[in-house]
Amino acid sequence: MTFETLQFEIRGAVGVVTLNRPEKLNALNVQVANDFQKAVQQALENGARAIILTGAGRAFCAGGDLQEMQKIATQEGRLEAFFDEPLGLLNEAILLIRETPLPFIAAVNGVASGGGCNLALACDLVIAAESARFNQAFIKIGLSPDCGGTFILPRLVGWKRAAELMFTGDMVTAQSALEMGMINAVAPDSELMSRALAMAERLAASPTAAIGQIKKLLNESAVNDCRSQLELERKAQIESGKTKDFTEGVTAFLEKRPPRFTGG
Repeated sequence: MTFETLQFEIRGAVGVVTLNRPEKLNALNVQVANDFQKAVQQALENGARAIILTGAGRAFCAGGDLQEMQKIATQEGRLEAFFDEPLGLLNEAILLIRETPLPFIAAVNGVASGGGCNLALACDLVIAAESARFNQAFIKIGLSPDCGGTFILPRLVGWKRAAELMFTGDMVTAQSALEMGMINAVAPDSELMSRALAMAERLAASPTAAIGQIKKLLNESAVNDCRSQLELERKAQIESGKTKDFTEGVTAFLEKRPPRFTGG
């Protein structure tokens, strides 16, 4: 399957999704959101056990495609059209990342701005090139954030720091993002994809059913009280215990050999 706005390839057990609108700094539009959902589905059908998201050219993603959104609003003759379909589809993309029981790794190769920043942060892990930059650009055009930024960012960097970043729209270097806990690692530009692939391959060889349960637990922990989370952990561990990977893990431990996980 070919896509209009992104590239997709399978490298072993890793699916690589590359936003491919370099002339627009990989700005997000309706077609990108549609293509992204289809690419993730193709990754699952091809047996991918981890997914990397990156960008073509000099940017990871510059945020929403304002020109296209303005065109939609003009055609429909109402302001709400500027947001309705694009944001609805982008919200579905964010939920797809958070709810798909596989690890997603953002390999941020340049500017990640506005919705592009939050798209990266929605991934389970973020590895950034040294030249990468992040910002919550919405305030620059008089908007509040989208793509889950107000949910995810304060849980990464704290309420006060998130407020500052969103109120000012200031650009943050990759190193500063690492230091404040926004991302996981910084790599030399030339090593970004090799580092991301190494991590993706490591996770793909892990018991990915358990990773799926961990994602679910982390998502719920944001809103649960301790008692509810303990009960959710109990249920998730029972489900993990029913997998072939759990049996293999215990057997390998007792036999003093490396486990061979299959994701089942």
